[in-house]
Amino acid sequence: MTPLELSRDLREGSSEFLNKRRAVALLDYVSMASLGLVSLWQLGITKKIPEPSSRWFDAPKVNGSAEAYSYGGVPDAFLGVVSYGITASLAAAGPQDRWNRPGDRWFAIAMAGKALLDAGQAAKLTYDSWTKYRAFCLWCLIAAGATFATVPLALPEAFAALRNNGR
Repeated sequence: MTPLELSRDLREGSSEFLNKRRAVALLDYVSMASLGLVSLWQLGITKKIPEPSSRWFDAPKVNGSAEAYSYGGVPDAFLGVVSYGITASLAAAGPQDRWNRPGDRWFAIAMAGKALLDAGQAAKLTYDSWTKYRAFCLWCLIAAGATFATVPLALPEAFAALRNNGR
């Protein structure tokens, strides 16, 4: 498939798996936007993270913690944005029937694997937020919710690719 054919295929295609891939990418962008807001605060660009006034929410406590800055000197929200960008890129990679193409099947499998890793990380961070800090960050919960929603969207195409791997 030429790049121009791929362009048309992705923009104009309407297969079930392509529509799910679009949803995965959209949800990843929701997560990137949410964590983008947090990252602006973590770098000091903004001075406040908007959130509901509630005893359950304390974004500065969660996102300003030592743990949030313990990943190789990079605030964790920045790493989250990059990670979701990779997942979205895997959703965008390859033609709409990539699950049935020997050279492209790995994109579907990799996207599902990455979605599962993302969901595991989101679950861990959400759990840690409550158990370590007794507080949540609204924007982190939005990102986590969007992340969890990607998993059932990504798995069917990966299963189809695995079933067709012998062809």
